[in-house]
Amino acid sequence: MTHAPLPIPVAAALEAANAGAIEDFLHAFADDGAVDDWGREFRGHDAIRAWSDAEFIGKQVRLDVTGCRTEGDTTTVSAQVGGNGYNGPSDFAFTVRGDRVALMRITG
Repeated sequence: MTHAPLPIPVAAALEAANAGAIEDFLHAFADDGAVDDWGREFRGHDAIRAWSDAEFIGKQVRLDVTGCRTEGDTTTVSAQVGGNGYNGPSDFAFTVRGDRVALMRITG
């Protein structure tokens, strides 16, 4: 996996998560965007906020990107996750639609 430049919406979502900026994180997503956390789907800004408050930004997540690859409209980011929740390596597959994230799928 390479460490190529990230699409702007993906970079914005990662930057917002690392800054603890929930409003900026939500702004990176389309209005009908979703997070798929190991099969649990959270669709729309309200659902994403509730998930993030409990399991992501609310846990002071820190994502240190170790690699990425883009295939079509999906960019998979590998990161070392830190914070007060899960800690360890994980993959995040971001599907971009226009200038927003349509789906962030946590895959590994």
